[in-house]
Amino acid sequence: MLRQTIRMTAASKVSSPSTVAMNRIRMVNNWLGARVNMSTTAAKADAVEADVLHRKHLSSRTFVLNRPKALNALNLSMVRNMTPQLQAWDASDLCKVIVIKGAGGRAFCAGGDVRQVVELAGSGKHNEALDFFAEEYKLNHMIATLKTPFVAILDGITMGGGVGLSVHAPFRIATEKTVFAMPETNIGLFPDVGGSFFLPRLDGETGTYLGLVGTQLKGIDTVLAGIATHYVPSDRLAALEDRLSELETDNHDVINMAIEDFVSEPLHDHKYALSENRDAIDRCFGFNTVEEIVAALEQEKTPFAEKTLKTLRTVSPTSLKVTLQQIREGANLGIADCFRMEHQLARQFLHGSDFAEGVRALLIEKTLDPKWKPATIEEVDREQMLGQYFRNQAPKALSLSSSATWREYPYSRYALPSEDEIRKIVLGQSEGSGPLQLTSEEVADVCVKKSGGKIGVREKVMEVLSRKVTKGTEGELKWIN
Repeated sequence: MLRQTIRMTAASKVSSPSTVAMNRIRMVNNWLGARVNMSTTAAKADAVEADVLHRKHLSSRTFVLNRPKALNALNLSMVRNMTPQLQAWDASDLCKVIVIKGAGGRAFCAGGDVRQVVELAGSGKHNEALDFFAEEYKLNHMIATLKTPFVAILDGITMGGGVGLSVHAPFRIATEKTVFAMPETNIGLFPDVGGSFFLPRLDGETGTYLGLVGTQLKGIDTVLAGIATHYVPSDRLAALEDRLSELETDNHDVINMAIEDFVSEPLHDHKYALSENRDAIDRCFGFNTVEEIVAALEQEKTPFAEKTLKTLRTVSPTSLKVTLQQIREGANLGIADCFRMEHQLARQFLHGSDFAEGVRALLIEKTLDPKWKPATIEEVDREQMLGQYFRNQAPKALSLSSSATWREYPYSRYALPSEDEIRKIVLGQSEGSGPLQLTSEEVADVCVKKSGGKIGVREKVMEVLSRKVTKGTEGELKWIN
């Protein structure tokens, strides 16, 4: 492109170029070619050596997680790479939007590099192992409280540590390759990286279910669940990134409108993966003890319940009870206090046995036969668990980079409406819903209007109404609690 530009410019100025002029053009072209080759070579070396790449293009700044062979698993080196740069970009007037994505095409970030953490703890270096969690949570909190718009592109596997790098951002873009999960109970840990904040704020008991069971959600289902804010086909991502880099404002609403231009058209024939069992999830996972959840699932006597029970009896019993408690506690905490609580929990898990055992059995030796201690849900004493994990305060609390916090996501308007928002409109408790009883289509119309015409709103609303309302004698909608 540069060569063509120079040739065209030269040709427009000199109709019959002299030999000297032609030689001059050749020299410039050769120099540009060398510069391109040098740049390519440097980029290749950069790609080999750096586990996180930094890219600048016009007004955008981009982090590229660059451990594709490890599915971009997050380690302490990557956290320390990103943290100071993120602070610098957030303070820069030239930076209007920050993007984060993964290299390799398979994963955004498949989780934290917990094997290294467990090895440190196993050798008695508990403080060094805890440093990973402390610095990771600081980065997660920083992403959550940035003033600069932050766009996470979840094009591939997004689990554990990858969720922490994305779910608290105002813009989370899913593609057809997105695979989300919080599978920590499977390795004897708990859904951290702010899981205690975002999980209880999902629809109904969806977050409790996802946190305890570790179920995967894919593609557009992550948008319907409220985990992602937009669904953009992966073949549109390059054009989207170019568009974001051209924006000359850091206004979040403008960023949102730019992303919406690339969103996939509604998938009218798509059925939300959790839809069929959402009522059962709310019925069974609304209790405050794992024993009650198990008993409720046993009463269901459905394939879904049987599959869920099998999973709950396979994962760490201690992790289950801690996870349920952290979700219940997190529902009433601000995001900063959630990270502080999780730091305390991580400290206790590093001194326990299940985390190391889960990593050994599933990630290192891959025998898939973890020996949990205690071995059953019934053997984990609730009061002892509360005392050890939630009341035994660490000698030094987690120190965050700022005091910023909030109890609800400030940019939730960019996601699809929650079930609670839809409920308020049905009951006439929401601004703009009006005092009259609405039909299902009218409820959907109100939601679409409030969202500014966001794609996918009508489909989400109709799915929720199909489960949560009945019609009265005069055709009015009645919400089912």
